[in-house]
Amino acid sequence: MRRPPLTASLLILASLALVAPVARPAGPDPLDRVVRSVFFVAKSENRNEVHYGVALDSACVPVGASPVFAYWRMRERGPLATEPLLSREVSAYGVAQPQRVEHGDRGGRVVFRLNALPRRSIAIDAAPAGPDGQACTATARAVIGGTAATLTSVFVQLRWPFGVDHIELSGRAGTSGRVVSERVE
Repeated sequence: MRRPPLTASLLILASLALVAPVARPAGPDPLDRVVRSVFFVAKSENRNEVHYGVALDSACVPVGASPVFAYWRMRERGPLATEPLLSREVSAYGVAQPQRVEHGDRGGRVVFRLNALPRRSIAIDAAPAGPDGQACTATARAVIGGTAATLTSVFVQLRWPFGVDHIELSGRAGTSGRVVSERVE
């Protein structure tokens, strides 16, 4: 069963961040890595979520001009079920172009915006992790309620029959770890 069409306003859903484990993508270079879930958007309609990931190389540096990608995690069908965004969903959930990619010797950053939130920048920072540096982590960062924060959750409360009532962004402030939130009407 397919999810019902979503309005473009749904994508004010912006950003939440999780430090996520690395999964190896299918591709020509087995040393390339991908963090499949850096942040996601949940909504009141159902349990399905839009997840945002980032493609990285073996040094945890973002790969290519557009390393951030979005896809559906179809929780209504099972814990591992996924689907690509449909073309009609890109205006609501897609990643705006261009993405600004910053490379470091070990790790890097991608700064981008979601199509539905053209005024809110999100940055994904990637770095080596683990005792031997053989894994990568990625964290999404944005301003929440006027405070620079690590995004931890985004929830969209839908309005019946169509539209968005509000969005709740939550995270942790800089080095203090203080919980911050912002309600977007």
